[in-house]
Amino acid sequence: MHKARAIGDSSPVVAVVDDDMAVRGSLKFSLEVEGFSVRTFANGDDLLGEAKLADFACFIIDQRLPGMSGFELVAAMRRQRIDGPVILITSQPTIILRERAARAGIPIVEKPLLGNALLDRVRDAITRPPIWH
Repeated sequence: MHKARAIGDSSPVVAVVDDDMAVRGSLKFSLEVEGFSVRTFANGDDLLGEAKLADFACFIIDQRLPGMSGFELVAAMRRQRIDGPVILITSQPTIILRERAARAGIPIVEKPLLGNALLDRVRDAITRPPIWH
């Protein structure tokens, strides 16, 4: 069973993977204000190189990353038995992407990230048991 974990303190740690530095900074600030610890990564390889990958409570991953897509990153994580909850963020997701994500139990939050949609998804992901097993 998945449980929220923290790296170095008691608040859940959220990984944010986005190649846009402004988006990473904005999400980091917004999530920290809400009480989460946040680690940011510019691409999938940076995330996969993290030594304590299994300790993250939730992963927010941009679908359009350099090198590998967000969905490809999730597949690589699953091959490493990293089964923490994932939320994909993207602008204008295709029907095919929506269907693939739905089958995998991965929610999509559309950019621009307005309102509380992403924060609500993060809270849900951390407090609910995974549905993809």
